[in-house]
Amino acid sequence: MRTITKWSDMPSFDDEREEAAYWLEHQIDSRLMSQSILKSDVRESTTITLRFDPRMLARIKRMARTRFLNYQSMMKQWLSERLEQELKNLP
Repeated sequence: MRTITKWSDMPSFDDEREEAAYWLEHQIDSRLMSQSILKSDVRESTTITLRFDPRMLARIKRMARTRFLNYQSMMKQWLSERLEQELKNLP
């Protein structure tokens, strides 16, 4: 098994079969993977206040519990996803 230690060593693939064959013989070095994870800097976080209808907040909290998430984290994820979507649609 060959280990990929640099992203520049990653080839591009023409189709899924070619990629599947490649990964049968290769793996990504765990240090390379850990370097690619975006770690948020707590110091860059800003606290804000939002007012919600209590029933809406209760529904959000229930939904988050079913997904085993903190409701605030789930809401931040939703906002982030929507922001990316909106930015893609800008002229």
